[in-house]
Amino acid sequence: MREERLEMSENGDGGEGKDLRWSPDPGGTVPPKFRATAASTGGGSAPPPPFSDQVLENVLENVLCFLTSRRDRNAASLVCKSWYRAEAHTRLELFIGNCYAVSPARAIERFRRVRSLVLKGKPRFADFNLVPMGWGARLSPWVATMAPAYPWLERICLKRMTVTDADLVLLSFSFPSFHDLSLICCDGFTTIGLAAIAGNCRHLRSLDLIENDVEDDEDEVVDWVSSFPPGNTYLESLVFDCVGCAVNFDALLALVARSPFLRRLRVNEHISSNRLYQLMARAPQLTHLGTGSFSSSGEEGDVEETLKSAFQSSNSLVCLSGFRDLAPEYLHTIYPVCSNLTSLNFSYAQISAAQLKPVITRCHNLQTFWVLDSLGDEGLQMVAATCKKLRELRVFPLDVSEDSEGFVSDIGLAAISEGCHELQSILYFCQRMTNAAVVAMSKNCPELVVFRLCIMGRHRPDRLTGEPMDEGFGAIIKHCKKLTRLAVSGLLTDKAFAYIGLHGKLVRTLSVAFAGDSDLGLRYVLEGCPNLQKLEIRDSPFGDVGLLSGINHYYNMRFLWMSSCKLSMNGCRELARRLPGIVVEVIRDNLEDNAGDAVGKLYMYRSLVGPRNDAPPFVQIL
Repeated sequence: MREERLEMSENGDGGEGKDLRWSPDPGGTVPPKFRATAASTGGGSAPPPPFSDQVLENVLENVLCFLTSRRDRNAASLVCKSWYRAEAHTRLELFIGNCYAVSPARAIERFRRVRSLVLKGKPRFADFNLVPMGWGARLSPWVATMAPAYPWLERICLKRMTVTDADLVLLSFSFPSFHDLSLICCDGFTTIGLAAIAGNCRHLRSLDLIENDVEDDEDEVVDWVSSFPPGNTYLESLVFDCVGCAVNFDALLALVARSPFLRRLRVNEHISSNRLYQLMARAPQLTHLGTGSFSSSGEEGDVEETLKSAFQSSNSLVCLSGFRDLAPEYLHTIYPVCSNLTSLNFSYAQISAAQLKPVITRCHNLQTFWVLDSLGDEGLQMVAATCKKLRELRVFPLDVSEDSEGFVSDIGLAAISEGCHELQSILYFCQRMTNAAVVAMSKNCPELVVFRLCIMGRHRPDRLTGEPMDEGFGAIIKHCKKLTRLAVSGLLTDKAFAYIGLHGKLVRTLSVAFAGDSDLGLRYVLEGCPNLQKLEIRDSPFGDVGLLSGINHYYNMRFLWMSSCKLSMNGCRELARRLPGIVVEVIRDNLEDNAGDAVGKLYMYRSLVGPRNDAPPFVQIL
């Protein structure tokens, strides 16, 4: 529930014969100024020698250094061989959206000066427990290959990867200048690995652990916070709110006190409000704070007053999150910073509209707001009335079951669209929706780039008219000209997918859940969305005919995920036969899963190196 194409153009021969060079041949290719020189000397002197590839590449390298966009760099690398080589020599930041799309050796062979790596592993539906444990995406081969090749590596960001303690130990010893580690939705490591990073990376600036599964047994927890070296640190960001075990608070307090550059701190639920106050007192320079449990845990003293005093002294705070195990009577302590907040995250706090009101009415500068649906439509109406600068809204469900009633509906969505015209991104979980509310949002919020409406009940129609939700999603895709990410759900017919194919020319990521009518709908999408990179479908009626309709389009996509659809093994085999450059994986939940010819999960992706060699037994590569 929480939350790029392989940016490595390998077509090095695409520009053969188009290199930036000239030749002094008699056919007129000599530049005019050299022709004039030759004429003035009676034609007896030859023009200067041609520029070498090396000279041109040196010039290009100085120009390409100013290109920061991955897309721009990819385009530059396809011009010709000289540009391809120069771009590779100057690439300092490497983004790999699928760890199986290229081998570590091949990546390192091309890009030899990388200082920053972003690496993604499992499909996104792993966040919904749809990818079985042990599927793969191990960091081990990557870190083992990079260790000798990238001694100057400074930053690694991993998402949905399996990371072991041995990986973190090797990483901590291999890169002397390493200073930034971000682990997002990863698993496989414990506090032993965290201790290695803290103790061995002497220049560490950020250690961000976000939504990870830290697999510690209670008897094997290591005091990783005490592993940071003595003296002042370079820490700018420390995020460990996902770590389930308690930390040594005295060591944490000392660490914060000797980290003068610390700007972002997010602690876990074991840090109570009284301890939070002590941390804030030693770091008044914080701009981002994750509060931990936000309750007293039975500690003595006037916690509310000390906490309020701490927030009054925190003039730099612009982002607040945490609020686990929220004690509502403490909410008034954050009032002093509300007017400065640009980001507020209540996604772990079961907060009602009445509790939210005195907070949200003070947040006039809020741009990002995450919250549980426990605030109800009334709470969203308060947000709409106050937060006129809101850019991103995420409303998560308190109860994730499909048959729950839910607390928010079309009423809340309509209110947001009427009050927050600058909205660019929305994720909205609900059970009841109308076409009218979605149409209103399409007209009131034309700047939308991301629209993810998750109607959790299966095949839910417009709650007032009983009609499919076709017109609502059709309006979004038609009126929001900047839309690049779309999630659809509810009762939808082929008409909705026809709208997407007709107007979704910029859509790069499409998620479909509990929706669809026939294979024709899938065909509309695959043939009509030229920029589609990621297509993920679950619990929808698409089968082999729809799957095979994308034969001519899959090479342009990064991946396709289909689960609980109507695919057969024969259809998947035919797909693999006709697309030899694509990896087609059929995934079972366990070895005993024997559904005959039916396919429960299909994962298909581009790869420069062919099928992987670490697939577990429940994964069949066709």
